[in-house]
Amino acid sequence: MLPAINSSREDDVNAGDTAWVLASAALVMLMTPGLAFFYGGMVRAKSVLNMIMMSFIALAVVSVLWVLYGYSLAFGNDVGGGLLGGGDFLGMKGVVGTLVGTAPTDANQPWVDGHQIPHLVFIVFQLMFAIITAALISGAIADRAKFWGWTVFVAVWVTLVYFPVAHWVFNFNGFTGTDFVGGWIATKLQALDFAGGTAVHINAGAAGLALALVLGKRKGWPRESMRPHNLPFVMLGAGLLWFGWYGFNAGSALGAGDLAGVAFLTTTVATAAAVIGWLIVEQFRDGKPTTLGAASGAVAGLVAITPAAGFVNPMGALAIGFIAGIVCALAVSLKYKLGFDDSLDVVGVHLVGGIVGTLLIGFFATTSVNSAGQDGLFAGGGLALLGKQATAAGVVLVYSFVLTFIIGWVINKTIGFRASQEDEVAGIDEAEHAESAYEFSTLRSGGSSITRNADALATKVAAGSGKEG
Repeated sequence: MLPAINSSREDDVNAGDTAWVLASAALVMLMTPGLAFFYGGMVRAKSVLNMIMMSFIALAVVSVLWVLYGYSLAFGNDVGGGLLGGGDFLGMKGVVGTLVGTAPTDANQPWVDGHQIPHLVFIVFQLMFAIITAALISGAIADRAKFWGWTVFVAVWVTLVYFPVAHWVFNFNGFTGTDFVGGWIATKLQALDFAGGTAVHINAGAAGLALALVLGKRKGWPRESMRPHNLPFVMLGAGLLWFGWYGFNAGSALGAGDLAGVAFLTTTVATAAAVIGWLIVEQFRDGKPTTLGAASGAVAGLVAITPAAGFVNPMGALAIGFIAGIVCALAVSLKYKLGFDDSLDVVGVHLVGGIVGTLLIGFFATTSVNSAGQDGLFAGGGLALLGKQATAAGVVLVYSFVLTFIIGWVINKTIGFRASQEDEVAGIDEAEHAESAYEFSTLRSGGSSITRNADALATKVAAGSGKEG
């Protein structure tokens, strides 16, 4: 990783790399609406708007906090022990006119190395990671969370959990400022995480487990059937996630070059292999391959390849994806055996998938793909890298789980987080937003005078029909 350098020379900016990272940021942003469709289709019809809103409010809250102080806490100069960034970039102070790259010692010479992208472009790219990480957690508590309780949770969680963990994982020495010190996982432990297996998926998965325990089970779970209400929504969401994930992984190369191409290809083949792995499990276990399984398998593969995308070759990616598809398909049933209500399998897909991908780097990583990486066991590197990967995964899991449990518990005991059982049964959409996703009469508009007039008209028509009969 490379230092940010002040420069006013327009020709210092690499236009191709800058365009690719901006496009990647837009792709990652699209993942959050994609997630809203993915999760929204998986819940019951009376909860779909609330589910979608939980993703959209993350876009709003995290964007504001990122500009105010989030980026600074994640990528500012370390304030001690590799645990947290300082106040270097509060309110986006000092970021305009800086580049991420390596400048030549002679200012009159061309740049010899580096990405040469504006600092602001990197900032907006990393913002999208923070947003999607918070939104991922919502699937674990679908059907039963108060909207404002969730909103407060997002603000507190990214501040106390995501921003510090992003500093640990993504902030390398000298990356965002000359002589700046980065986070402990990136610079001391030197575990590999190309695009967020620990910072995003293990982090969100552990948080989802903690919140599922804090809020408790949905009324009727697991006795009552809580089938997805709109599988086409699920497939659409999965497709948007897969599409956006190219920005997530290939964009993390921070340049339009060979490494981006490697990450693009490994992301594709791992995801494809995971779909096949998941469907094979369904065929043997349940007798039928399902569309929900195909969509879930694709996401499991995307999750698992995220930390490895720029460190493994395509054959390694195939193995990682196939293993992740099988393991995650089996892991989603753990909630029934262990008794925690993870509504939309955040634990089974994101936590387990993130752990699988992070650990398998220790086996499949090769410096023939990326000289900035390390060799795993199968490339002759021994078990040293696997130990680093396990340490990073374990620490992030425990930190996220403990802090999230405390945050969720405090919010639930103060302003309230869990919706009442009456609201849950009647429909969280109507209770929290005074809306419903589906109106079955063109005259209906929930709770308005139009609704009452429509009901009165329907009564008159029914009475007239009875007289004619």
